[in-house]
Amino acid sequence: MATDAPPPAKETHKLPTTEEFTEVQESAEFGELRRSYRSFAFPLTVGFIAWYLLYVLLSNYAGDFMGTKVVGNINVALVLGLAQFLTTFLIAWWYARTAAARFDPKADAIKSRMEGGA
Repeated sequence: MATDAPPPAKETHKLPTTEEFTEVQESAEFGELRRSYRSFAFPLTVGFIAWYLLYVLLSNYAGDFMGTKVVGNINVALVLGLAQFLTTFLIAWWYARTAAARFDPKADAIKSRMEGGA
């Protein structure tokens, strides 16, 4: 199967030296990027792990509570289990949105400077 599309352009980027990596790593801009990422990702991760462990502990030690009927044959365990999936997808969406708005532009600027683009 042949196409009329030209081959992809081969962009050559300058490979940074070890000293350049160290310099960028010690820069205030990189420190701010790392701080903003950690202040977003770590609390979110800790919160989700706590939520997951709460579900596991309730499943193991609070069987009567988890077996409480909510509507028909739907009990608390099923509702909380489905909420685990919901929160997983919400966190992934929130992270992707935040990364695209806050982290990626800063990281792209650092990357382009390291590759000699700016």
